[in-house]
Amino acid sequence: MRSNIVLITGASRGLGKNAALHLARHGHDLILTYHSGQAEAEALVGELQALGRQAVALPLNVADSASFDAFAEAVRAALSETWQRDSFDALVNNAGIGVHAAFAETSEAQFDQLVNIQLKGPFFLTQTLLPLLADHGRILNVSTGLARFALPGYAAYAAMKGGIEVLTRYLAKELGGRGIRVNVIAPGAIETDFGGGAVRDNAQLNAAIAGQTALGRVGLPDDIGGAIAMLLAEESGWINAQRIEVSGGMFV
Repeated sequence: MRSNIVLITGASRGLGKNAALHLARHGHDLILTYHSGQAEAEALVGELQALGRQAVALPLNVADSASFDAFAEAVRAALSETWQRDSFDALVNNAGIGVHAAFAETSEAQFDQLVNIQLKGPFFLTQTLLPLLADHGRILNVSTGLARFALPGYAAYAAMKGGIEVLTRYLAKELGGRGIRVNVIAPGAIETDFGGGAVRDNAQLNAAIAGQTALGRVGLPDDIGGAIAMLLAEESGWINAQRIEVSGGMFV
């Protein structure tokens, strides 16, 4: 049986890497993208191959939409050379950065950087890759719990993710004719190096978040990687145009 091929942006570390490992264990092949972490991405390719899956890693700067046509050609070449195919099955728009700044102190440069990486990038990358995405494929965007609850310092970041959540519904509506389902996953606070690793490394912050979470702890990468694998599974095929928060019940 033909393996599904999943393309994950920003997969050299953090949640993207974890999702790739979970998907490999569920029988998916992977196309990974990295910005600066080439060595980490290539090491992950080795891990995925050790799990019996095929995988390739390609460079991509999601902030540079002018590079997307060339990236699509690289994807096309990888599909042909590695899988003898002309399409992939699922796109996970995961790549991103975190900016923590009070609304009154957020600079225009910070705002523009977030727009380019968190909103404009996924919008036009998805558009560019549509001809390579198989009919009846899947798109999974990544948002944040901060689009539901408000914590000071994340106005710009959360605003971009709110845009991604609205975009998700429009993509589901407009791509439904091709049988493509589109959802958005919204992680809560997770122990990764995101945002400087504050949730992971600051014991006081970690405990404070755990105290506001129904399950009594902060999230782990496996909590998100497993949810991504679930949402991309064939058994989840009737879930469409939905925001799925994976936060353990944070601020309920």
